[in-house]
Amino acid sequence: MSQNAIEIRDLRKTYTGGRKSPAKEALCGVSLDVPSGSVFGLLGPNGAGKSTLINIMAGLVTKTSGSVRIWGFDQDTNPRQSRAAIGVMPQELNLDPFFTPRGALEVQAGLYGVPRSQRRSDEILEMTGLTDKAEAYARTLSGGMRRRLLLGKALVHQPQVLVLDEPTAGVDIELRQMLWNNVRRLNRERGMTIILTTHYLEEAEEMCDEIAIINHGRLVAQDSTENLLGKLDARTMVIQPAAPPERLPEAEGLEVTHREDGALVLGYHANAMPAEAVLQAVRDAGISIRDVKTEQADLQDVFLALTSGR
Repeated sequence: MSQNAIEIRDLRKTYTGGRKSPAKEALCGVSLDVPSGSVFGLLGPNGAGKSTLINIMAGLVTKTSGSVRIWGFDQDTNPRQSRAAIGVMPQELNLDPFFTPRGALEVQAGLYGVPRSQRRSDEILEMTGLTDKAEAYARTLSGGMRRRLLLGKALVHQPQVLVLDEPTAGVDIELRQMLWNNVRRLNRERGMTIILTTHYLEEAEEMCDEIAIINHGRLVAQDSTENLLGKLDARTMVIQPAAPPERLPEAEGLEVTHREDGALVLGYHANAMPAEAVLQAVRDAGISIRDVKTEQADLQDVFLALTSGR
């Protein structure tokens, strides 16, 4: 087993068009590595190619070209082993309404060839908070409970890699917290590699060790979360004046706005203007500083910078 849980090289997928619609290239030569034991974020705007990439990894969509290795198994030469190494919690609530949660887990385990003696249905029901609903029909479950059951189904065969496709979309705070507690536990205690797609960028910033950003079928960035945030040199300095200023600081490349509490917000780019130059502009404006703090860019700033206009 290499140090990467997933290795993708020059992956391409073209959907054939009809007579009135041209062919669409959903993935345009994507190459990326997902480190073993990491929580890995896969981000991108709608239509970027994230779902196509996930479905190819899960064996649900056939790639046009390129290679995919999951837990060391090449999809083309070892398709059964590669599919057994990955579990996917889909975004859609695709459950048979006439199965109970226990029944759904048992059937899923059977599809993966898990012997009855090795099935962990009761343990999974407890982990997902569905023990008291084990014998209820899936059609009677709330949306949050159905999402918990989808997580359970993805875990029945004890995969080394777990893919969570928008797991907290439209769920309440309590369920979101339960999902993340389970994800952290699986990652910490079992060393499970987690791949997360989400539109909640604050979640990715908090949860992920490393992030890849896809746009228009191309990989536009892959790095540690810390490094991605560090690459964006936009900075914000918040000055609390000792008294209302008579004039505002002025300097090339400096943007100044007011906040309701009287603070001055100074935006600048660290590569073009050091913090000392910003402070000098404040002093030149005759402003006495009562308090000062800086604010770093967050993941949303990075995301927008990498995907806008492309």
